[in-house]
Amino acid sequence: MKRINIFALMITFLFTTSFAFAEGEMHAPMEPDWSFQGPLGKFDRAELQRGFQVYTEVCASCHSMDLVSYRNLVQEGGPEFSEKQAKAMAAMFEVEAGPDADGEMFMRPAILSDKFVSPWKNEQEGRISNGGAYPPDLSVMVKARSGGADYVYSLLLGYEDEAPEGVTLDDGVYYNIYAKNQKIAMPQVIYEDGVEYTDGTMATEVQMAKDVTAFLAWSAEPKLEERKRIGFKVLVYLIILSFLLYFTNKRIWRDTSH
Repeated sequence: MKRINIFALMITFLFTTSFAFAEGEMHAPMEPDWSFQGPLGKFDRAELQRGFQVYTEVCASCHSMDLVSYRNLVQEGGPEFSEKQAKAMAAMFEVEAGPDADGEMFMRPAILSDKFVSPWKNEQEGRISNGGAYPPDLSVMVKARSGGADYVYSLLLGYEDEAPEGVTLDDGVYYNIYAKNQKIAMPQVIYEDGVEYTDGTMATEVQMAKDVTAFLAWSAEPKLEERKRIGFKVLVYLIILSFLLYFTNKRIWRDTSH
């Protein structure tokens, strides 16, 4: 009886899963080859630098990254821009400071210790500018979403010009095969030649999506490489310790009869 029930459940699962894919209700994210995957994976510096450029020129007009400072762009394990480069990038934005000697607040160029400047003064301004939907902060987006980097990458490339028959889109809502219910308030932002990479790389949609996703993966886990290095050292230490304990045990008990 139990076997019959299990078999029936399997058939039901396979049928409903196939039906969901057929109807466009369920799409597994793409799985590109990420350099930072695996126990010894590392971020690609050039990829992170290009990703920062895509974020700055494409994403930063709507999305904040409140947990990241400009000084993080210099630190080991990240994009590793030079300090001069990072200072110049920060100075492109202004932050409110003060009060001055007259008790007034004033604007000044951002410095390395400042957080990434938000495109909005407050959440209400962000909602008003985006039809009531507030663009989420991207600092830890890759870790916050199920599917991680694969999901974010797929979402950026999952837009289609027309929704399939039976799917109704309200004003300001777009069709994306990887979004929940295939509906998303964010329009497509990644387009061919959307940026002009400073390193000469061709700015295809796939390239831009991969670069900015890698950058967001780093911002969500900036100590990833350090954590992996420590983990590898600990593993080697434990292996060596295990051998030492084994041979010590053999030496201690070698003259003892059993």
